Amino acid sequence: MLSVHIEKQLTHFLLDVQFDIGKEIAVLYGPSGSGKTTILHTIAGLVKPQSGFIKLRDRILFQDKTFNVPVPKRNIGYVFQQYALFPHMTVWENIQYGMKSESLARNMMKELHIDHLLHQYPHEISGGERQRTALIRALATEPDLLLLDEPFSALDDETKEISYEQLITLHEKWEIPIILVTHNQYDVEKLANKILSIEAGKIFNQKEIKQIQTN
Repeated sequence: MLSVHIEKQLTHFLLDVQFDIGKEIAVLYGPSGSGKTTILHTIAGLVKPQSGFIKLRDRILFQDKTFNVPVPKRNIGYVFQQYALFPHMTVWENIQYGMKSESLARNMMKELHIDHLLHQYPHEISGGERQRTALIRALATEPDLLLLDEPFSALDDETKEISYEQLITLHEKWEIPIILVTHNQYDVEKLANKILSIEAGKIFNQKEIKQIQTN
């Protein structure tokens, strides 16, 4: 469903990656500074590659220097590392941003147990609750692809375990490609259908895993 082949000159190396992802959770795994977040940014349209192509389903999103779909028209959900919630908006106002279906958004809030936080502001809720708010905000746009940048890094161990199970459940329900960026081996073990190991802008190993590990 997603095909990526991009090149982008960064400060210390050339980012040059190629991969394909189906309806699975693919983990971009590698050390900090290896190009993982830049890959997400190029797919989302926040950064323009110098060459290559990005195709999602049957849509070309980027083609060399001739074609580049703007961010709002890519239909991609993105959960940033620090969640990027609007601090002056309530939980519900954050989720409404880009929302396509109110009933869907409210159902997800109930499923992820934050429906009681409608009128709270981001600074008034926990890290796990902020993470779930950001996830619902991204999914409420009904995206064709979900990008997650270190979404568990600020969570305690107990909240992480809950978040893993929630993400797996949502993925089984939505059946869309998910790309998760992490440098945490445990995230990989819990969630990955496919592992894309990256270092210094190059994917040096791609490994398929048949089933999501839930134990």
